[in-house]
Amino acid sequence: MSVLDGIGVVGAGGEGRAVAAYLAARELPVHLYTRDLAAVREIACRREIVAHGVLDGRFPLREVTADPAGLAARAVVLVATVTTAYPSVATRMAPYLRPGQVVVLFSSKLCGSVEFAHALAAAGAPEVDVVETDALFAARPSGTGGVTVLGVKGWNLISGCTEAAVARHAGLLREWFPMLELARNPVERGLHDFGAVAHVPIALANLGPIDRAEELLFYVEGVSPRTIALLERTEAEFAAVAEAYGARLLPMTEVLDRYYGCPATTLLDALRTVEPYRTIAAPTSLDHRFLSEDIRSTLVPLQALARCAGVATPVVDAAITIMSVLGGEDFRRTGRTLRRLGWDGLGHDAILGRLRSGERVADRAA
Repeated sequence: MSVLDGIGVVGAGGEGRAVAAYLAARELPVHLYTRDLAAVREIACRREIVAHGVLDGRFPLREVTADPAGLAARAVVLVATVTTAYPSVATRMAPYLRPGQVVVLFSSKLCGSVEFAHALAAAGAPEVDVVETDALFAARPSGTGGVTVLGVKGWNLISGCTEAAVARHAGLLREWFPMLELARNPVERGLHDFGAVAHVPIALANLGPIDRAEELLFYVEGVSPRTIALLERTEAEFAAVAEAYGARLLPMTEVLDRYYGCPATTLLDALRTVEPYRTIAAPTSLDHRFLSEDIRSTLVPLQALARCAGVATPVVDAAITIMSVLGGEDFRRTGRTLRRLGWDGLGHDAILGRLRSGERVADRAA
């Protein structure tokens, strides 16, 4: 099985369309898989994506389908769905995967590759490699036929469910995505997600306008020096948990500079000068993926890992509690728990051992 057999892209939202267009622009054979063909009706009819913005042009696809059976023939399967759908996506993909394939997660949040690999094993999938990176494109769907790409990140990290999985596929992925560097482990990769640091604190600071569905530029009008104080405390808690698990976080100002090139000295200035962020509107409801995905898939596992390591995270704890009350949902129960990572009942040292080992996920799930 080789790349010439085709690359599968699962998910046809903004990120999925951008990834598919980016790879098709490199003349790679791309097959797009989606559960909602109506949402990509024009893409399916023409078998091409029309991209505007920093990625511009018409990019042909080999196939657009809702049938996952074709995944069996794809050497590489890129998953660009929301992270909260990972358990169901893994279960749906499991019957069609074959040994030797690699699944690449985009926007995996904290330890997404660990959760996805565990879900695949639980669903009876054969042993496949699962690696992860962040969303690499600031992109929005454009009707049923295209995508608007506001920006492409100039830097990000790659990790995976095992070190061996990363070693086997990092070279190919870095050939396609030269901005990728190796992370020490999935904790380091996941906690470098700027959105996970920023979205919930900024939303809490603008609770009234968002709940009233008022127009608000999220990163420009939604931040102030006091908002930045919340972000910096959140960032410090992320850094403390990362250190407890053998990782090191870059300052968020440096992350934004590496993402999009904004050599600002303060986080407030950086947020107001990052070009792709300048037009991003705030959510018009607290019940929004922008918020719930970061809580479920980053803040909840962060809190669980912090407790295992004896690290205090009062700001993250408060954010989860407040958003759970406002949303009427116990995110600590519905989010990415240690059980969903296959780490239920493990202490800090045991989790560190899992992060450092090359142990096969299927062996651990047995």
